[in-house]
Amino acid sequence: MEKKMDLNKVNEIINKYNGEKNWLIAIFQDVQAEYRYLPKEAIGLVANRLKIPLTQAYAVATFYKSFSLVPRGEHEIHVCLGTACHLRGGQRLVENFERTLAVKAGETTKDMKFTLETVNCLGACALAPLVRVDQKNYGKVTADQIQKIVKEYRPDGEGKSHGND
Repeated sequence: MEKKMDLNKVNEIINKYNGEKNWLIAIFQDVQAEYRYLPKEAIGLVANRLKIPLTQAYAVATFYKSFSLVPRGEHEIHVCLGTACHLRGGQRLVENFERTLAVKAGETTKDMKFTLETVNCLGACALAPLVRVDQKNYGKVTADQIQKIVKEYRPDGEGKSHGND
């Protein structure tokens, strides 16, 4: 369930850029950093305040892959599927994360803790297969490391297996 957003916070972000329309992308980046996605109410407010058509605001919001119109998890897991990562088992890592988190790539866990994504390249082929959680890279990842990576981002006791770790 979505929490009610604070339109005052969105107005503060817009004011930070003096309400200038040439800062639309930066404004959207800041709104997304605040809410982990671009709520429709925020897009409408930004369009109104910048005096741009709502269709133009949505065109920008949907053009860039870094923007999301749906809530994202607290932590974003990106599994590289570039050539080197793919050849070294990247797809198997995706499948293991899907089982561990009980979501498919492109989805967010029910507890809003994780969003799982695949990417074409993370630019570190020597570390293949590469997984990035938020801004932290994990290189040469094996299936055995996936549980450990996930546990690193869960509060104590939440989502831990009941077996010996």
